Amino acid sequence: MNKIFLVLILLPFFVTLSAQEVTCRYGFSYDISNNPHWGKDKPVITIVYPNSPAEKAGIKPFDIIEEVDGVPITENELDDIHLFMNPEGKEIVEFTLKNIKDDTRKVKVKKECKSIYSLSESQLASAFAMYAVEDNHDRLFTCPFVTKQADEAVDFSAFKSFAFFSQNENQPELAQKINELIRKELTNRGLSFDPVNPDLTVQISYSFTKNPNYKPKATKTELEEIYRYDISRDRMTKFPFLPPSTIETEAEYILKLGFRFEDRKFVMGRIVWECEVNELMNETFSLEDYAFVHIPLMCMQYPYVKYGRNVQFRLSKKKYLYTGINYSIDDISGIASVDPFSPAANAGIKPFDRLDFIENKRMDRTSKQFTDTYHKFIATTLKYKDYSTRFTDANGFSTCIFWDPLKYAQIVKEFDNKKNLTAFSYLFSYAPYINPSGNTTCFFKLRRAKEKFEFSVKPEIRSEITVVVD
Repeated sequence: MNKIFLVLILLPFFVTLSAQEVTCRYGFSYDISNNPHWGKDKPVITIVYPNSPAEKAGIKPFDIIEEVDGVPITENELDDIHLFMNPEGKEIVEFTLKNIKDDTRKVKVKKECKSIYSLSESQLASAFAMYAVEDNHDRLFTCPFVTKQADEAVDFSAFKSFAFFSQNENQPELAQKINELIRKELTNRGLSFDPVNPDLTVQISYSFTKNPNYKPKATKTELEEIYRYDISRDRMTKFPFLPPSTIETEAEYILKLGFRFEDRKFVMGRIVWECEVNELMNETFSLEDYAFVHIPLMCMQYPYVKYGRNVQFRLSKKKYLYTGINYSIDDISGIASVDPFSPAANAGIKPFDRLDFIENKRMDRTSKQFTDTYHKFIATTLKYKDYSTRFTDANGFSTCIFWDPLKYAQIVKEFDNKKNLTAFSYLFSYAPYINPSGNTTCFFKLRRAKEKFEFSVKPEIRSEITVVVD
């Protein structure tokens, strides 16, 4: 198999059935929890992938898997859980789940199965991501959060409601805004706001002060740039924070933000969970802006805490045009299968059709030829990149750079050049640097036995974004 396909991101949580030569997936990832407060020794869902069977069934991050087809997880050895969760020969599996909102609920998930010799458009979008790196990349970033839990084991699912400590109209406006941000995150996790008889009370603290112990360095050194993901605005944002290795006396300013959850149900006043952060910097910064970006990230470790400090997050972005065609690994111009009810299926494209052209670009090339030309294309078009956008992705590739908007016309010519074998750029033809017309209809010329056909397909634009504690 070619290099480009060796690095394809396999769709998570699948089982390979060698006899049928298919892979089946639910579309979620999980941890076996060692956290005494959430799902101890059970699978905890960490990621639910967009457009997956799990998402369609209503499975959510932080769900605890209690049973599979009515059999408790605890009746199986931990080493056998993966097999236990994939009952052999069953297309539909029922999971019993638990989270903050529901003590238990049952969902049925229909596995999505495909030939092990086929490539989906989602996989190809990952393989050819450098065509449209703006919308297709993975990035890591770290936040210096310190997260603590109660020393004794207490089941966080027992807490169903919350209120804020001493919330009133006389609170500072900033405190009200911080409370509102926390309220939004907790309600998204299934907790209900109950100011009369809450199970938890939330207490916040914040400050931005000049460091009295500040000792400026005699010589300035070039500092690491700090980027974090702004969930609400969907963008990586540069912040003027000093690197985690900075000594506190080297910071002119210190920003602090924290909040804690106090038990009002079992042991009055007991701190069951808290998160706080100290940011060091040499210029002023708005506490309100800091809270807007970071409170959603701070709350991502409730109820399931993985790291006590310096939390690393992974941002995964993918945007592509979906027609429902699955390509043959062995012969990339061959159609291995077509997803039922997909745009391609509705247009009349069928399995085993052979593609001659996509958007008037030839398909009679080997996978290796597509791969080699793609790598060459990346190298020769660097002159059209905006180097101020350069970043290192989660795989350590340090030359991820966005296209320069002032050079879109030249970039379009490169994509249109048939020598560049850019047939799979149709996956990203929503982008103006590939298709300035804005018309995303895709045209396929193919052969079926001895007959030739032309199809126009109106694809779906699929935009997939996940942010998880890595």
